[in-house]
Amino acid sequence: MGRRPWWLLVLLVWCCTLIVGSCRVSVAPRANQLVSAVTADPKTFNYALSQESPNVFGYLYSGLVQENGLTGELEPALAESWQVKPETLEIVFQLRPNLKWSDGEPLTSEDVVFTYNEVYFNPEIPTSSRDILRIGPQGLLPTVTAQGDRQVTFKLPEPFAPLLRNTGLPILPAHKLRSAVQERDRNGRLKFLSLWGTDTDPREIVGNGPFVMDRYINNQRLIFRRNPYYWRSPLPHIERYIWQIVESTDTAMLQFRSGGLDVFAVTADMFSLLKREETPGQFRIYNSGPSTGTVYIAFNLNRGKRNGKPLVDPVKSDWFNEVRFRQAVAYALDRQRMINTIYQGLGEPQHSTIATQSPFYFSPEAGLPTYTYQPEKAKELLQAAGFRYNAQGQLFDAKGNRVRFSLITNAGNKIREALATQIQQDLGAIGMQVDLQFLAFGTLVDRLSNSLEWECHLLGFTGGGSEPNGSANIWRVDGLLHSFNQQPSPNQPPLTGRVIADWEQRISDLYIQGAQELDEERRKPIYAEAQRLAQEYLPFIYLINPLSLTAFRNHVIGANPTALGGALWNLDELRVDAAFSADN
Repeated sequence: MGRRPWWLLVLLVWCCTLIVGSCRVSVAPRANQLVSAVTADPKTFNYALSQESPNVFGYLYSGLVQENGLTGELEPALAESWQVKPETLEIVFQLRPNLKWSDGEPLTSEDVVFTYNEVYFNPEIPTSSRDILRIGPQGLLPTVTAQGDRQVTFKLPEPFAPLLRNTGLPILPAHKLRSAVQERDRNGRLKFLSLWGTDTDPREIVGNGPFVMDRYINNQRLIFRRNPYYWRSPLPHIERYIWQIVESTDTAMLQFRSGGLDVFAVTADMFSLLKREETPGQFRIYNSGPSTGTVYIAFNLNRGKRNGKPLVDPVKSDWFNEVRFRQAVAYALDRQRMINTIYQGLGEPQHSTIATQSPFYFSPEAGLPTYTYQPEKAKELLQAAGFRYNAQGQLFDAKGNRVRFSLITNAGNKIREALATQIQQDLGAIGMQVDLQFLAFGTLVDRLSNSLEWECHLLGFTGGGSEPNGSANIWRVDGLLHSFNQQPSPNQPPLTGRVIADWEQRISDLYIQGAQELDEERRKPIYAEAQRLAQEYLPFIYLINPLSLTAFRNHVIGANPTALGGALWNLDELRVDAAFSADN
């Protein structure tokens, strides 16, 4: 057959696009599998070292307990029961009988003790999990011991309200990982720190969750297959779950509209188009209410130096560490325009890192400070802080330096790219010059976690949940996600001259105090004060809380996405209706 002319191929693509957009899509379920899309490759297959979302670990691992994605209540997982002993500050867990790893090896109390004592509590392993388990001002950790193969006891040094909920952390396989925790490479680093990277054959990764990884092709797809030893056997119902790795949310939407995806996280800018196509496209969009995550910008407040070089230009560092500068930025952002134009009305202004669904959320009506769009007030704050305008309306500091900085965010996320563009416009209106950089997500994470050399970033934290201590790794001054003033991780060169502000230390102390208080009503004012300080001093300048929208194909049975649990919190219970046809 002769080679088709290029113009014919373009015409065919164009015609197919018209058909997808205007006609009924014939979507038959694939053979007992579910397909979704992500816009970035996984960064690691080692749970303890992961800091990004989405990640693979919710499909590969279970913890002792789990949170019901619908009600938020704790339910048994690997542990069939537990007993809280307040008089001795102990929680005793009883594991289910005959638990197994995905390779068929027994899963016992030894694995639980190994996971906590040798991985999560290991100071040489930079894991965020340790931050949410630290207790009191000294950051003490529980003592974890085994009694036989099926019983594990957590003993606390002092009261710690979040412990039970935090035992939902994944349990890791001792028989696969212990040697890497005990042995070192030629540079003296634990071998664990380089174990199970994404260059590892995914079939070597052993888990205890509903799925195991079967195949990974960089920039293309990641295939999960059913774990035959899952503790909820005969679940999961589906045999395979597939991540299609795409370059952008636009590409993911095209794949969903053409029938290539079974589930799709609908962004606000796509909602109107997809809503019109629900019936002919044979899918349904679920509205789960306000998201539990956050969307924000943050300035780098770190005054530290590495090898004598400041992480941030000292001129700009002085701007960023001036609270009136950050407050001016907050007043200059037109959040209602963001809602109307970027989110298509499907969101509301965001004010706190604690989700609105949490009983610990401190609302504006109760006294939480907020920042409405007031560009003139922003200019007044800047001038009161010593900044000056020239005849062209450009902003300069008291020493004559033009106010100009870079804002970074992840490329391919169209909502964030649009937000960054509006932020550039809004801050330009008060005389600031903002240079935008859209980076690959891995590059972005490296800047924030390793080099620490950045000026301003636009990002978000996912899964706020109902327990504030889940954000302890963000707010504790030694937390691994304390990104606005990050200390280096154990495997990175040290800093000198890092400064902790009084308000920053106070918020950290409040999170410690809140975790020590067992009475929920007494905990509420502690976290309210932390939220108030965060809004006054603005280490994070919050933007919009969008609605959580998810589209599922009609042949997916059991879909029940929630803002609290996410779109696939009950993935192991979902079914694909093999009898479904394009005529249904």
